[in-house]
Amino acid sequence: MTDAILQYRERGLLTLQLNRPDKKNALTRAMYTQLAEAFEQADADDAIRAVLIQGSSACFTAGNDISDFLQQPPSSLDSPPFHFMQSLLNCRKPVVAAVAGAAVGIGTTLLLHCDLVYVSRDARLRMPFVNLGLCPEFGSSLILPRLLGHAKAAELLLLGEGFSGEQAAAWGIATEALASGEAALAKAREMATRFEDLAPGAVQVTKQLMRSVDREQLRRVIEEEGALFTQRLRSPEAVAALSAFITRR
Repeated sequence: MTDAILQYRERGLLTLQLNRPDKKNALTRAMYTQLAEAFEQADADDAIRAVLIQGSSACFTAGNDISDFLQQPPSSLDSPPFHFMQSLLNCRKPVVAAVAGAAVGIGTTLLLHCDLVYVSRDARLRMPFVNLGLCPEFGSSLILPRLLGHAKAAELLLLGEGFSGEQAAAWGIATEALASGEAALAKAREMATRFEDLAPGAVQVTKQLMRSVDREQLRRVIEEEGALFTQRLRSPEAVAALSAFITRR
């Protein structure tokens, strides 16, 4: 793996750390591929009991690297971003996330597919898909209305409103909000290591049962969102909004 994704393995815990501090850990196609391969390898390795995904104590991820995204936009559900989504969705091992600072776009939606999520209270989460001329992805258009109700989900998805780590915990998007980024990372690691001492088969079956309700519907929604997302990328609205974003940067 390149330095943009750091991989640490300690006993039964695999840690995947986003590591592009100069770009606020924005995700490139290569990073999506690396993450997908890491999740698939962890899922196939009986010695891995849990996966921890994190950024730094100051930033989780600013979402997609727009410049990289536009150079070779995803054109099908086999593209790296969708490969990553499937690898996380299919992971039988418990996945723990540690979030501090910005968690934008997929930086928020991927949390909906983690099993435990620890955030700093002042973390800033946002899904500005509509603001960029795009549409929701990774099942967020299904999961968020069910979790939060239509009105609150509409505020987050139709208006792209941001929210804090403290709100994420109160709404059930996160497990717990901690006082600082350092505390969130430490708590996530502490909880992830607990899986090393639990019966792995029982953990995996329990996760399977918890995730089995409407799983096929979720897969269909992710595919539908993905198809519409790739269409939206070519729309005049998205081209204008994304170009303006790059110009401002």
